[in-house]
Amino acid sequence: MSPVSPAPALRLEADAGDGRVCLSGDWTLAALTADPRRLRDELEGMPVQAAWSLADVSRLDSYGALLLWRVWGRRRPENLELPPALEAVFQRVEAIPVLTCPTEPPYRFLDGTAQVGRIVIGIGHHVVGFVALVGQILIDLWGLVGDHKRWPVLEISANFYKVGVRAMPVTALVGFLIGVVMSYLSALQLRAFGADSFIVNILGLGIIRELGPVLVSVLVAGRSGSAMTAQLGVMRVTEEIDALTVMGISRYVRLVVPKVVALTLAMPLLTLWGSAVAIFGGMVSANLQLDLSFDYFLNALPRAVPVANLVIGLVKGAVFGLLIALVACYFGLRVRPNTESLSANTTTSVVASITVLIIVDAVFAVATRSIGLPFR
Repeated sequence: MSPVSPAPALRLEADAGDGRVCLSGDWTLAALTADPRRLRDELEGMPVQAAWSLADVSRLDSYGALLLWRVWGRRRPENLELPPALEAVFQRVEAIPVLTCPTEPPYRFLDGTAQVGRIVIGIGHHVVGFVALVGQILIDLWGLVGDHKRWPVLEISANFYKVGVRAMPVTALVGFLIGVVMSYLSALQLRAFGADSFIVNILGLGIIRELGPVLVSVLVAGRSGSAMTAQLGVMRVTEEIDALTVMGISRYVRLVVPKVVALTLAMPLLTLWGSAVAIFGGMVSANLQLDLSFDYFLNALPRAVPVANLVIGLVKGAVFGLLIALVACYFGLRVRPNTESLSANTTTSVVASITVLIIVDAVFAVATRSIGLPFR
């Protein structure tokens, strides 16, 4: 049976000057964790300027030495009695570097300009990488011309189902509620001026031409765009993309092209579906608020909204779907093999997609300002 290790103890002897602190027992991790709060309080209550004696310490490890080192203010007391057997332990503790928090440099006159420059350079790098991605996709597609057996038809079909069919419920719900809200708010203003019939113009032009494509695109960017980025990012983390490269399979043909083609084809249909449900929601609200019949609404809608507006909305949907897929795949392929990069690029993908959608929608609004408007 092994002997019981002596418990760590310390006492302050009243001596000339600041006294003498004597330590005894085992100052090891196993012995000190029995009652660490009491020993730490007693150590902090001892005068550092006193003479310290470790002659009666039977065992000392790095934990005990580090505890004393911190109480001493990271330097040895002037009057320290240290046995030669314990000298090596304190030498290891003294060699531990002191970590200090870096101080923030003072603000300089051109720091703001430098920050703007870094942002512009970062955007430029993204633009160059995005153009390189588009170019690589076009090169791979050119290689598929005349070789229909290599076309990823099954992958396109699967992605079309995921980004199109499975997005219909949430698109219908949000579209219906937006139509109801727009109709309700418009009815409050039109009723005051006796212009109830113009609610058809407001809802038709607002939803079919602008709100329908943008609303559906934002939903798809948050739902399908983030899923595409996360899928490619996880494949990067698990090295599946590298495995495709080793096997001689183009990552763009098998991973990027199906997503881009599927979302480009699905977005016009989702836009048409979401706009139709939003128009229906506005029609229901107009019937309840302004007592406009469904028959009158459906007959007045083609006169108030020319077919060109529907074409513009569908073209916007296709362009928005193409951009969402390209941006999502671009950031998915940029993921480094770690989880932090995966989360950061997924968030950036959604933000960048919505920003690009708003910019392109503004370009569409300026380019088509004289097309499809009944009153000019």
